[in-house]
Amino acid sequence: MDEIMKEDIRKACEVMQKGGVILYPTDTIWGIGCDATNAEAVKRVYEIKKRSDSKAMLVLVDNAVKVDFYVDGAPEVAFDLIELTNKPLTIIYDGAKNLAPNLIAEDGSVGIRVTSEEFSNRLCYRFRKAIVSTSANVSGEPSPATFGEISDEIKQAVDYIVQSRQQENKASQSSSIIKLGKGGQVKVIRE
Repeated sequence: MDEIMKEDIRKACEVMQKGGVILYPTDTIWGIGCDATNAEAVKRVYEIKKRSDSKAMLVLVDNAVKVDFYVDGAPEVAFDLIELTNKPLTIIYDGAKNLAPNLIAEDGSVGIRVTSEEFSNRLCYRFRKAIVSTSANVSGEPSPATFGEISDEIKQAVDYIVQSRQQENKASQSSSIIKLGKGGQVKVIRE
């Protein structure tokens, strides 16, 4: 891990521990993030995106083991899917727990993605809590494919902008999204 990444992770964690909001690279696109257990920080992310808080946002974790901490009775099939997938996979689980109430959908569900991309994985590992990850755009506007496409409005609204990976120009892929019901039923939302 290079020095820039180490410093970025240290500063981003410090900002989130104080309830701040960060702009950071993930395994899909650049995201707006905060401590997923801090309702005030989550509220700020909704405000930055100009989005109603009835639209749930997903969270990132660094390891599938952490899913059990945020989901009451995660279906066993979830862990098989996480292990077998070869692209980013967001799974929507029923029975969300230990997260900011305004992050959980009205039906009690939450989307969680286990990130294996180096920066976001190390950030989640170091922060030791789930981190909100929502596209770095105002709601209704197109999601930026690269750092250069993120609006100044978003950049000025956050407390810390990660330096790592800003120069990358390849468009990133969005994650597949599936919803897992309590009985193990699988519904594909986005392939």
